Order: sequence, then structure tokens, then C-alpha cells
Amino acid sequence: MATLGIDGLISGLQTTDLINQLMFAEAGPQRLLAAKQTSASSLVTGLQALNARLSSLADSATTASKPASWAAATATSSHPSVTATAAAGAQPSTLSFTVSQVAQSQSSLVTLPAGYDAPAPKFTISQGGVDTVVTAASADITDIVAAFNATGTGVKAAAVNVGTSAAPDYRLQLTGVETGAGKGFSLSVATGADGTGTQALTLNNVRSAQDAQLTLWAGTAFEQPVTSSSNTFSGLMSGVDVTVTQVETAPVSLTVARDDTAITKLATDLMGALGVVLSEISSRTASTTTTSDDGRTVITGGLFSGDSAVRGLQQQLQSAMGLPVEGLSPSEVGISINAKTGHFDFDQEKFAAALAADPAKVEKIISGLATRVGEVATGASDKYEGTMTLKIQSQEGMVKNLGEQIASWDLRLASRREGLQKTYAALEVTLSNLQSQSSWLTSQLASLSTSS
Repeated sequence: MATLGIDGLISGLQTTDLINQLMFAEAGPQRLLAAKQTSASSLVTGLQALNARLSSLADSATTASKPASWAAATATSSHPSVTATAAAGAQPSTLSFTVSQVAQSQSSLVTLPAGYDAPAPKFTISQGGVDTVVTAASADITDIVAAFNATGTGVKAAAVNVGTSAAPDYRLQLTGVETGAGKGFSLSVATGADGTGTQALTLNNVRSAQDAQLTLWAGTAFEQPVTSSSNTFSGLMSGVDVTVTQVETAPVSLTVARDDTAITKLATDLMGALGVVLSEISSRTASTTTTSDDGRTVITGGLFSGDSAVRGLQQQLQSAMGLPVEGLSPSEVGISINAKTGHFDFDQEKFAAALAADPAKVEKIISGLATRVGEVATGASDKYEGTMTLKIQSQEGMVKNLGEQIASWDLRLASRREGLQKTYAALEVTLSNLQSQSSWLTSQLASLSTSS
């Protein structure tokens, strides 16, 4: 704990300045530790950024190396009212059909009884062979609508006032939640005081429940109708789902082909992720040149300069992407290394030409490169045993240890300052005592001279 320092009242010394100068010299080792900690912290931050980019590279490489990724297909329709999605593995083919009808749910106006035998009317909805009982809180139209709109009834209700506000006349409209001929419904109400009777209610269909229907190969001897309870025909072709929105009497053509856009993206994503990693290494390795106050040129190495682990990683990635795959050069699909920067260039036109000429060859080269690059990236960024991960952990441990040493120096320096303050305070006390003694002796000598 520091004591109150008063510059030398007796000695005339600038005590505070002297102590500060001594403490500055004493704190030299601590400043070196702090500088070392700052450097280590910066390295941790840089390595963490690099590791994140390596993880992204590993993900891109894994995707590009999977056979399923190369089975990407796309489906196109000749009419905008018909859309299709193709899953991986869908085979190139064409299909012609007409849309005879679209799926719809039943919507009906219900003729309600003039009165009910029970204060809480009970209705039964029969839909697709399943009966659902709905009980209203009262005979009021609002409570009846609320009962039909409860979860799980299979219908939605609306009360439509065809009268006036003064003399309302309600019509109950029920609409099925699901489409398809199998989702048509009928309605009855319980009768009798004990509710054991049943009265079928009249439904006036505004819209009948029906399936969607396609007619395949319309107009040929092989004409074939296909139905679906919804407007989506799942698996109409292997791996292809088709959705219709309106009737189309003119033939619609559906074409399934290899998805060259998705396949090209496998290569561009791989190249882009690798470029980011190599750029990260290059930018943090490059030296900077500055001029000192006395005019000298100072060259400072980058954060990763001299780091053998990062340099080794860079070389591994360059080898993984640059070497041939089973005797096939990456340049055959538009991949080449830039001798000046050490990065890789990607010629999309050359890639597209190679893909059109020999898709299997392109897949072999790109997936082979991706496998090698992925092994390097995963080996470095694995969250448990990756070389970069372990290096980061080591550096973090160093930062922590340096922090503990700096904290220990804080205590040591505080104790040293307190000791110096006490020493100089004691010096002032001693000088004060000596001064008092000197004054006394002087007075005594003066008195002896007078007596003589």
C-alpha cells in the first residue's frame, strides 16, 4: 500500500520524481512481459480467424467430395402454372401431360335447424370415414362457429349475415382444411333431450372436394390419368415432385437435366474458400515498411511471419490443390496456380467446356482435389485435435501465464514503491533529527564562548 509522499522538506530532494524513476527502471521486466502478452494475444486472434476460415474450407471440400453432390438435377416446365423440383439423383428425361383438374377442399353452406333439443348443440362431422363430434357452448351462432373452428375438427367455419344488422339472418359456411376427394364431409346434429337421435343436415356445396389430376401422354394410345389429393404429385418421376396451380388443357412439357449451375458452384465454392484461407495467410505474413523518427527504414514482419506451422499449412494446401489426381491435371478443368501470388486461378469457361465434354472426368478431378484439401483443412481445424486448434490453445495458455506473471509483478512493484517511500521518509526524519542536533550544538558552543 503506497504511503503519502512529500518531497524532501529537509533534504530538498524531489522524492516523488526519484521514486518514479527508480520504479520505471524496476518495472522493465514487467513491460517486457506485457509486450510479450500483447504479441501472443494478437497471434491468438489471428490464428482463430484463420481456423474459422479453415473450418469453412473443410465444409466446402466435404460437400464437393460427396458423390450425391454431383448428382444434382434440375427440372423445368414449359408453363409457369406447373413447377417441379428435382432431388439429387433424378435422371435426365422428359415428360408430357395435361392438367385435367386441380385439388380442392369441400366448401358448403349448412342449413341449421330452427331450434335445438339441448341447450348445447352437438354436431358430428363425418370426413374420410372418421366421425368428429363438435359441441357448442350454446345455440348462439357465435358459439357454434367457435366450436367448429376448434383444433382438430378438420373444417373451418364462418357465419355469413345475409340479413340486416337489425334483423340478422346467418348462413353457416364450412370449408374443409385439407384438399382431395377423400376429404369430403357430411354433417349431422344430435336430437332428443338425451341426444341419442341424429338428424342429417343439408349441405349446399359451394365447392366439391376433388383430387388433382394429370393426364400423361395426352392424345396418344398410352394416355394415363394420375391423381393426387394435393396439388403436388410426389415422385411423379424418380426424384421429381410436380406442383400444379391451374387446369392446362394444352400439353405441358417437363424436362429433367443435370444441374450444371449447382455442379459449377461446387467448384467455385471450393476455390473461393481456399482463396480466402491463402489470402488470410498471405496478408498476415506480409512485412510492412515504415520510417523511424531518425529517418531510418524499419521493416516489420507480419503476424504469421516465421511461424513454421502456418507456413507448413500453406504448403500443404497448395500441394493438395495443385498436384494431379490419378494422372489428371487440375488445369484440365480450369484450375491453375498463380506463380506470383501462390494462389489459384479458376477459369469458369474452361470448366464449363470440360463439364460438357466429360462430366465424369470433371467429377473425378474436383472431388479428388476436394478430398485432399478437406483432409488438410480438417486436420488443422478439428475442434479437438486440429493442429491450429492445439496451437491456439497453447498460445491462450501462454497469454494466461503471462497475465499471472504481470499481476505478480504488480504486487512486487507496489511493495517496492512502498519500501522506497518509507526509506525516503525515514531519511527526512533522520535529517530533521540531525538538523535539530546541529542547532543545539551550535547554541551550546555559542553559550560557552559567551561565558569565557
